[in-house]
Amino acid sequence: MKLRVILTGATGMVGEGVLLECLNSPEVEQVLSISRRPSGRSHPKLREIIHSDFQNLAPVQDQLTGYNACFFCLGVSSVGMKEPEYRRLTQDLTLHFAQTLLPRNPGLTFCYVSGAGTDDTLRSRQMWARVKGETENALRVMGFRQAYMFRPGFLKTTPGQRHVLSYYKYFSWLYPVVRGLAPKYASTLVELGQAMLHVSQRGYAKPVLEVADIVAAAKK
Repeated sequence: MKLRVILTGATGMVGEGVLLECLNSPEVEQVLSISRRPSGRSHPKLREIIHSDFQNLAPVQDQLTGYNACFFCLGVSSVGMKEPEYRRLTQDLTLHFAQTLLPRNPGLTFCYVSGAGTDDTLRSRQMWARVKGETENALRVMGFRQAYMFRPGFLKTTPGQRHVLSYYKYFSWLYPVVRGLAPKYASTLVELGQAMLHVSQRGYAKPVLEVADIVAAAKK
């Protein structure tokens, strides 16, 4: 099955890394990137929709039909943010996007990037972990053909990436150390992108993929 992918977050570090894997994969037929800003990339497979308000998809919703995978890589940091605003920009935005896609793409696999430490039991003291957990839980029962929750930890960027977190350069050198000493906390963006592609085509035994699952799924 060739993949026709809708991707969000292409101007962020995670989304760009996943986008590169999509563009390089012979299993991907087309990528529709929906973003607030242009990705700065040009490729025969890539089409972009520039849309500023993800809470209102009505102006673009008719273009979101005919896809079989969504890689939702859009996210914000909770640092300095109160729960209502973080919930609006995380849970509400994600679920609105998913609910817009579902009736237009009944065979869709939805892959959501949350993060290591997300708590779907909702007992965590960390506000962001509970909000992400609630978002995961809602996506899993929404009715997609498949829905997978990805919880990456320490990520190694892909050579050639342009959208890298400004502070990443100060600790990126630690990646091989973390991968060697604590492999369950570290993976590459290549592995994350490959894992998304593989589970969309072949499925996976669990709906929630921690770092070890991401690495395993990438090899299939």
